[in-house]
Amino acid sequence: MGLVAWQLASVIPVWVLALAGAVLVAIVSPGRAVIWLPIVMAACVLVTIAIQLGVQRKEGFVTRLIGSFAGALVITGVATAALAAAG
Repeated sequence: MGLVAWQLASVIPVWVLALAGAVLVAIVSPGRAVIWLPIVMAACVLVTIAIQLGVQRKEGFVTRLIGSFAGALVITGVATAALAAAG
C-alpha cells in the first residue's frame, strides 16, 4: 500500500527538513557532522510526530510515520556518507 497525495503532503515537509538540515550541517560544520546529523534526525522525528498528530486521521498513520522516518533516515545517511568520504 503506497502513499496517496494527501499522505505525501504530510511526509514531504519532513524530507525537506532533513535535506535542509543536512545541507546546513555540510556548509556550516562539516567536521562535526557526527554530532549534528543525529540532531537533525531527532528534529525530523519530532516534526514527524507533530505533523502526523496534527493531521488527525487514523488511516495510514503508521505508513505516514514510516515514510517520514525512512526518507529522513536515507537523506541523513547519504549526507553522513558524503561528508565522511569528503572528510
